[in-house]
Amino acid sequence: MSAASTTPSRTRIKICGLTREQDVDAAVDAGADAVGFVMYAHSPRCVSPQRAAELARRLPPFVTPVLLFVNESPERIAQACTQLPHATLQFHGDESPAQCDAATSGGLRPYLRAARIPLQSTEPFDLLKFAAQYPHAQALLLDAHVEGYGGGGKAFDWSRLPPNVNARLVLSGGLTPANVTDGIVQVRPRCKSLAVDVSSGVEVSDGDGTRKGIKDPEKIHRFVAAVRAADKLPA
Repeated sequence: MSAASTTPSRTRIKICGLTREQDVDAAVDAGADAVGFVMYAHSPRCVSPQRAAELARRLPPFVTPVLLFVNESPERIAQACTQLPHATLQFHGDESPAQCDAATSGGLRPYLRAARIPLQSTEPFDLLKFAAQYPHAQALLLDAHVEGYGGGGKAFDWSRLPPNVNARLVLSGGLTPANVTDGIVQVRPRCKSLAVDVSSGVEVSDGDGTRKGIKDPEKIHRFVAAVRAADKLPA
């Protein structure tokens, strides 16, 4: 028996890497459950805690702001949390369980822990062991392991995930309006509950790729519609 219920549940949606007011509004209008603000200075989508707080003030009740950190100091994490006291934290670097717990008062503040899944099948990754190491995480966010940090807009092979993970998962990495339905169908039966997280897959495209941090409202709406279509499919 899988870890998932036989009745499809509502897949939660996070739109990440927001930098502009109109993109926050588009995510909310489309029905996103959470929006992500990148605190990593080396990311082209990085915003300051003060800017994240300005953008988060546009959020209605029950839409969650998420602050993404990569190997950040406890002091800077605490400073950002002062600006957004009700935010969920996302640790996307090499943070140990002890570091995550210390930054969240032993897990009292909700946090997501990113698991970097290798793109090549020859590189093993023990997701069950990883989940056991982070018992206080609200969910594990599954992203592709590429050079640097972040998924680089690449999707890993979802079929390589264990068939039964006793954890809440957030599927990320290379998701688009075109493939998110298939991702949900493949991963939802393997876990306690599933959410999805998208960034580059809903950004404005030009001849050189996507404009990092600049979202396309039409793509956001198509992404959300594809997730809702997946929710109507039988488990």
